[in-house]
Amino acid sequence: MLRVSNEYVRIYDTTLRDGEQTPGVTLTPDDKLLIAKELARLGVDVIEAGFPIISKGEQDAIKAITREGLNCEISGLARCERSDIDAAVSCNLNYVHIFIATSDIHLKYKLKISREEALRKAVEATEYAKSYGLKVEFSAEDATRSEREYLKQVYKAVVEAGADRLDVPDTVGYATPKYIYDLISELKTINVPLSIHCHDDFGLAVANSIAAIEAGASCAHLTINGIGERAGNASLEEFVMALHCLYGKKTRINTRLLYETSRLVSSLTGIIVQPNKAIIGENAFGHESGIHTHGILSNPLTYEPIDPEMVGRKRWLEAGKHAGAHGIAAMLEEYNLKPSREETKIIVNRIKELADKGKKITDADLLTIATEVMHKSSIEGKIKLNDFVVTTGINVVPTASVRLVFDGKEFITAETGVGPVDAALKAIQKVTSETMSIKLKEFRLEAITGGSDALAEVSIKVEDKYGHIASARAAGEDIVIASVQAMIEGINKVMLKRVSDTKSGLREYTV
Repeated sequence: MLRVSNEYVRIYDTTLRDGEQTPGVTLTPDDKLLIAKELARLGVDVIEAGFPIISKGEQDAIKAITREGLNCEISGLARCERSDIDAAVSCNLNYVHIFIATSDIHLKYKLKISREEALRKAVEATEYAKSYGLKVEFSAEDATRSEREYLKQVYKAVVEAGADRLDVPDTVGYATPKYIYDLISELKTINVPLSIHCHDDFGLAVANSIAAIEAGASCAHLTINGIGERAGNASLEEFVMALHCLYGKKTRINTRLLYETSRLVSSLTGIIVQPNKAIIGENAFGHESGIHTHGILSNPLTYEPIDPEMVGRKRWLEAGKHAGAHGIAAMLEEYNLKPSREETKIIVNRIKELADKGKKITDADLLTIATEVMHKSSIEGKIKLNDFVVTTGINVVPTASVRLVFDGKEFITAETGVGPVDAALKAIQKVTSETMSIKLKEFRLEAITGGSDALAEVSIKVEDKYGHIASARAAGEDIVIASVQAMIEGINKVMLKRVSDTKSGLREYTV
């Protein structure tokens, strides 16, 4: 039986601090400001804007965020050092997240100080921050591996010194939900608001965070897409949707903005979201199996626990060896194609034959098969490629210039990229950016013959701002040309889905 409660849970987002500690991720001040604005729009209660002491660029980013006047609290991280707290104050922060390690392994091998010294530093730092009038949230780093009585001693001491909130970090993701529940139950007797901060080393970060809320914590530290050091942090979108749908708890989060926020963070950090990730993964609302698609088409609740639009998504179907007649018919209807029962059977068999050979079936493949079986002419695309030129080389920035016809008008545009393919695809996206906001979801390249003149096959998947997804494939000896052809084909298929939506009177969901 699910526990139901109307209690409100605070969301402390640390994407810009702990999330940026993901290996390989470095955000510019402009990037951080853009994400902060989106997080405020999403409805988080607190944005941990960064770690002020680490660099001038970090301080510039935090100052820009504090100047923005966002409708949420802004905090900064600080060690138990006066210089860290001074740096936070210089960034115009009025909320500081102070931390020091309390586990014996950290004290002995990292800080090389005694328990007594760590306690003294924690108290002095809290008092120093309070002397500035700052709101203080105190974290005992590696709390879940700290000796329990000593941990409580530290927490009680910093509360007496003026700490407003306490945070309990599971720094190396070592705890279990039961351990977290028992720990929070014991700590809540200190009688100040408790937060939980979990890492995902054993894949338990969200479960542990929920256990903390059940035990009496009132806030969770989270990141968009679950990014963070090592295996990452507790995922904001998973935690929030579990609270809303499974536990009857409330947050300020506008869940319809979750996917849009996820895409922005993924784009700016360069960290791709795994396809099978809950809520915001590409496959979270994708269906291929004939049994599943039949159920979904009859009643979405058969195989979807929530409506995709709750999180800013659209469901999508894919053709493949597991596909059935109902799913294929529904996919073709998106393109205003309505084959007879006999034609559908032939189309399904052709798809299975192709899939049995190890081929991934794209939307373009499906339409080609369907138009052949139905004896229809191939579907004309709205975008046509007239010409394109790329330049690349050593000490040369790869640049592409494309000439496209879009809705009867010719467009010429140029873009740079990390390579000729990237530049060419960005140039094509630029032409459609205002009307469609096309995002490249997937790019795969395979050599299907040997030698330096190998025939290459490019498969792509694209998505527009309304959540329509389409896939396409092209092959040729020139990788750039094949990539451009696949991209044009994919965009045309997305546009056909949009036209079909409009004709059928379906409301397009915009975020």
